[in-house]
Amino acid sequence: MKNQLVDNFGRSIEYVRLSVTDQCDLRCFYCMPKGFKDFETPEHWLTFDEIERVIRAFGELGTRRVRLTGGEPLVRKQLPELAERLSALPGIEDLSLSTNAVRLAKHAQALKTGGVSRINVSLDTLKPERFKEITSGKLEKVIDGLMAAKAAGLSPIKINMVVMKGVNDDEVEDMVEFCIEHGFTLRFIETMPVGDTGRNASDQYVDLQTVKARLQQRFDLVPGVMPGGGPARYCQVAGTDVKIGFITPISQHFCETCNRVRLSVDGTLYMCLGQEHNFELRPLLRAGISDEELKDAIRHAITLKPHKHEFKEKPDQVIRFMSMTGG
Repeated sequence: MKNQLVDNFGRSIEYVRLSVTDQCDLRCFYCMPKGFKDFETPEHWLTFDEIERVIRAFGELGTRRVRLTGGEPLVRKQLPELAERLSALPGIEDLSLSTNAVRLAKHAQALKTGGVSRINVSLDTLKPERFKEITSGKLEKVIDGLMAAKAAGLSPIKINMVVMKGVNDDEVEDMVEFCIEHGFTLRFIETMPVGDTGRNASDQYVDLQTVKARLQQRFDLVPGVMPGGGPARYCQVAGTDVKIGFITPISQHFCETCNRVRLSVDGTLYMCLGQEHNFELRPLLRAGISDEELKDAIRHAITLKPHKHEFKEKPDQVIRFMSMTGG
């Protein structure tokens, strides 16, 4: 199926990151403030029927990849049911999930059965006390979730580690060893100035080029590739199947190859994580828009996608929190 979603800069949009909730059961300090309660009301959430309708339209327009995100997507009840509905849609070839894994032990098998093929798990530290400081949660629940996902056959399992100076940058080698032990893919991520929480963490920014140079002193890293729709640049630990990715929105931005948009839980399409360009679908859906009109609206929304983010030039520009946009 030919992709009909090409933006004004010639980029083919084939990937939707779908937020099913802005709520989360952790409080990572760089994502959501402690005590934050200004969540979308459930009446404003897109229903499963509305989500299915929007993703069906994207699929008919040529989108192939969908990632379920949040907040924490497993906070949304009956998520495996939604996964089953979306994975059955024509054109959707790849359904994945981003999660903190706190609730994953309970749902891993149902998600696999429902059509989720692979997962990304946020994990910034392997130290229980440090994990509590960063997230206000319990590390053991995340580890249990990871092992359940592995047992259920979800693959690949990717660990996402936001590297922060003076917080967890002393653990990058340990995280590589952990992923070698369990056969997980590891992706390091630079902090981004999204919302006040992200900007407050800017003093902890670490250029991942320095992390890669450090790892090369301990591990034999060779070029590697990884299928998927994301922006990571990969290498591989020689003698293993373990790949290490580097997601570098600040030191080496990847805007020229951006292939994604984000659909928030309230039905707002965000064209760029680092800009405020958006288009609201929920009012149209609830006003009785036809399927063809919905596809026309999506085509128009894609024309609003900006050329690039401006995290360096305008770090104060994005006021919404990461959890409000979708991961």
